[in-house]
Amino acid sequence: MASRKESAASGSNPLDTPVKQIQIDGLVVLKIIKHYQEEGQGSEVVQGVLLGLVVEDRLEITNCFPFPQHTEDDVEFDEVQYQMEMMRSLRHVNIDHLHVGWYQSTYYGSFVSRALLDSQFSYQHAIEESVVLIYDPIKTAQGSLCLKAYRLTPKLMEICKEKDFSPEGLKKACIGYEHMFEEVPIVIKNSHLINVLLLDLQEKSTVADKHELLNLSSSNHLEKSLQLLMDRMDDMSQDIGKYNTYCRNLSKQQQQKQQYLQRRQQENAQRQSRGEPPLPEEDISKMFKPPQAPARMDTLLIAGTRGVNGRCSPSIKRLFLPA
Repeated sequence: MASRKESAASGSNPLDTPVKQIQIDGLVVLKIIKHYQEEGQGSEVVQGVLLGLVVEDRLEITNCFPFPQHTEDDVEFDEVQYQMEMMRSLRHVNIDHLHVGWYQSTYYGSFVSRALLDSQFSYQHAIEESVVLIYDPIKTAQGSLCLKAYRLTPKLMEICKEKDFSPEGLKKACIGYEHMFEEVPIVIKNSHLINVLLLDLQEKSTVADKHELLNLSSSNHLEKSLQLLMDRMDDMSQDIGKYNTYCRNLSKQQQQKQQYLQRRQQENAQRQSRGEPPLPEEDISKMFKPPQAPARMDTLLIAGTRGVNGRCSPSIKRLFLPA
């Protein structure tokens, strides 16, 4: 939030300088990887807070700290109080303490969920520049760092503010799964000492170690990926079934409504021929209440799972620049 005040003081409108690039210190990436290795077990998800500042159209992430693991029985633990104490401690030692987003690990790319959507909306609604970093430890273990940054699109932000996830609301906003998230390019920045260490490690690596990156034994990973994809397809099938049931009930009610109106018109015509007054007016909307339409946000999330978690983005680069 302080970044907005600094921009306003310099005479520029922060809305005119959206975040177009994310610069992450190499130490932050190592902390995220270390957090998962210590607390992540298989499909266990780890999360944490990102700290940094906004410089023009670049979001610089300079530090982070993890959310501690706790059970539901631990009622004394307060996440908000924990974050405030951590940020206060970092400020006392003159380390960047401004909240700029959060990070989360993923299991075979299955991270698109309603919980992630709600969390990112809360962050982005309070701090416009905030992002969510998605770290894939399985792809990273295969030899290629997989780290992506996402933000909610303006269309989805408006839908979430209005909380109108009905088919009519989504149709009016012209939003599909491809309009839900936007990926922001990532640049990893290291200090001179880290660059020297990486070059030294590269020279000491053996030829056999380099050839391990070409290992084609991926049947186990392919099997798990297909199983997760099948589970998603089952969820999609169930959701489509609910929507089809709603459409059938709505069509059936419309037919009943038309039949009722036709019978009423015929009876009024007969009464008029006999010189009798027509039947009193009735509120048709109260007699035939339309069935409630199912929310379509879950369907968009299921459809968008494979749309945003494809192969690791080539936008991750390493700049050999001083910190």
